[in-house]
Amino acid sequence: MIDLLKQLCMLNGTSGDESRVAEFLQKNMNPNGAVIRRDSPGNLLVYKKGRHTPKNVVMFAAHMDEVGFIITDITEEGYLRFDSVGGISANAVFGRQVAFYNADNSFKTAGVIAGRPVHLLGDKDKSVQPKIEDLLIDIGADDKSHAESLVSRGDFCYFSGEFEEIENYKNLESYGARTIRSKAIDDRLGCAIMLDMIQHELVYDCAFAFTVQEEIGCRGAGAAAYNLEPDICIVLEATTACDTAGVADGDKVCEMGEGPVITFMDKGTAYDRGLYNLTVETAKENNMKVQTKSKIIGGNDASVLHKSAGGIRTVSVSAPCRYLHTASSSVCYKDVTDMRKLAERLLHKFAVL
Repeated sequence: MIDLLKQLCMLNGTSGDESRVAEFLQKNMNPNGAVIRRDSPGNLLVYKKGRHTPKNVVMFAAHMDEVGFIITDITEEGYLRFDSVGGISANAVFGRQVAFYNADNSFKTAGVIAGRPVHLLGDKDKSVQPKIEDLLIDIGADDKSHAESLVSRGDFCYFSGEFEEIENYKNLESYGARTIRSKAIDDRLGCAIMLDMIQHELVYDCAFAFTVQEEIGCRGAGAAAYNLEPDICIVLEATTACDTAGVADGDKVCEMGEGPVITFMDKGTAYDRGLYNLTVETAKENNMKVQTKSKIIGGNDASVLHKSAGGIRTVSVSAPCRYLHTASSSVCYKDVTDMRKLAERLLHKFAVL
């Protein structure tokens, strides 16, 4: 499954540009007993037959899109004006390398996110957080016409970075110290878990929704819900872990290496309390470490799913992820593998509720 995650993270697919991710997923599904289709918004929908017919239709959901950037204008000097696609902090991107790709995912050109050099800022300016609109992308063009020969308005670009596996990550020795670092872990991680489930035999029939445009408002999830009409939905995600140096315990939200995160409430959803309790119980029954958030923050496709198609009972299971929405998103290998195991156990439970 980690190899699947690597391949998925290295694909490029920001909100509205998920087709390469969908094509990879569909190509690798080995659709034995599965019905696969794309709906109008671009969601990839799968219904996989299992050994038994469930009492409840259970659907797993994960979004294919990642955060990125879109070009809005080109200056006379050949710099690119841009905006973010999804929630990206400007102070996390200054000096970052980005890359542009052709429709076939082949490399087109590279750039660096630039702004006024720090040493040229006055003391007052240094205390002000930068804004995306204050930054530019430098692709090394001589002038506007040169830049226009390489890039156009409306082009997407992505964080540059390699998929890395790091051994013996600090403070995780007791829980499996292997750490994964990459762009797009949110939410190719959920996609990898679902793809791995589809590739294997299932005990019960199950639906899977690989959704589009989650990062800009969960826009694909509602259509997926109406098309598949599940009774219960399990959202598989990556969620913010702030367990880094200098952060007080109550502000850490969740901690990498402490197990999958079962969320009771976030900014978009008050999760089904019965499913939440049963998820925690199931983890305990299988000797899995789990945690919940220490703050009511964030949100995901559940915010739309739980109120679509007449209402769907919904729960969320996430991997704690440091440096979310950056080129260096980091998750613990053990958290990911336990998420995969818990997803399988929850299908068994929820299918016969």
